Amino acid sequence: MGEAVPTTLFLNAAQTVTCAGPGRARRGAEMAEAGVVAGAGVAVQGERIVAVAPDDALRRAYPNAAAIDCGRRLLAPGFVDSHTHAVFGGARFAEQELRASGVPYMDIARRGGGIHSSVRDLRARSDDELLTLTEARLGKLAAGGVTTIEVKSGYGLSVHDELRTLRIIARLAGGGPWRLVATCLGAHEIPLEYRHRPGGREAWIETLCTELYPQVAAEQLAAFADVFCEPGVFTVDEARRLLTAARGYGLLPKLHADELHDGGAALLAAELGAASADHLAAISPAGMSALAASDTVATLLPATMLFLGTGRQAPARPLIEAGGAVALASDFNPGTSPLQSFPLVLTLGVSQLRMSAAEAWIAGTVNGAAALGLAAVTGQLAVGYRADLAIHDVDDYRELPYWFGERLCTGSWMDGRACHVTP
Repeated sequence: MGEAVPTTLFLNAAQTVTCAGPGRARRGAEMAEAGVVAGAGVAVQGERIVAVAPDDALRRAYPNAAAIDCGRRLLAPGFVDSHTHAVFGGARFAEQELRASGVPYMDIARRGGGIHSSVRDLRARSDDELLTLTEARLGKLAAGGVTTIEVKSGYGLSVHDELRTLRIIARLAGGGPWRLVATCLGAHEIPLEYRHRPGGREAWIETLCTELYPQVAAEQLAAFADVFCEPGVFTVDEARRLLTAARGYGLLPKLHADELHDGGAALLAAELGAASADHLAAISPAGMSALAASDTVATLLPATMLFLGTGRQAPARPLIEAGGAVALASDFNPGTSPLQSFPLVLTLGVSQLRMSAAEAWIAGTVNGAAALGLAAVTGQLAVGYRADLAIHDVDDYRELPYWFGERLCTGSWMDGRACHVTP
């Protein structure tokens, strides 16, 4: 444990949540082990963690290291928000009132609201305006201790505007205090201009397969392709075709799966070996069994179902008890989850999904990373991992989901570089 390069020590934490373990998704009973220890600090050299040990041992090993005093607060991995739609223009607060009056989500979409409202708005805005709006939103997520964020396209719904969205994400990835992972969600909906013409549905699917995906791959604009597989949007057969085509260009599959109705999307995710199947509030018992037997991460988005007022949530406990790997994410978007505070997702994981605090921590770190193919890179405080850390103003890991709505992150670091520090 020598000092070949400058070392920074994180010391004097009340507790340290390490989430240490194998560099893969944690499944079933493994999710209950968050690796919480007292009196442990972390040594960072450059972008990597080089030691996790008692404070005194770190001081002896690195006598010339700079030190960051955690102030008897909680030291933890940076959160991984593995499902967001952060690139959009304006808010859609009018839809909240419509839903409150009894208008269903899909009816709002059929009226030209929902996703199509955001499509019209995004197309009318400049790149610089969208970049400025998105940068501010990502900053709010980062201020809650998030260091890795997945960002989807999907409000462009033309080849031009989908590529434009992904290029904006690429610009943001190079300039902010976060790690961004881009997903191509051109299959978010059938564009209205295609929907209202003969053969338009097939034409849009063909456009995605033969025009959008090849260009995304050629410019290396995304790691994943996603499809909103839901009755009334894209069918299972259409999603299979789209994701098979995307995979041919090196884009790994993800799915918006069984959010409002059981359409068999979770079964498809397991069949395709998708990185994740997301939402799952309407998943069938067969879908749960298939995911539990697969390597696909079940990414649950409890803020969405709360905001929609459906009165139901994804079956986290049955998924975990079946041996599945469950992640939690914000689904940050303008219509159904305008949430920019990731710790509240942990609160909902505990209070709405009946997860333990340890399970919620694993779901928001290691398993979120696994949903992005990054479980060997980030999500835990362990030797060799990226130095993605956060300090929270609590002294017990169970308190962060308990004090819901509070801004408790006092500092975060990504690759060893400070993202934000609150005095």
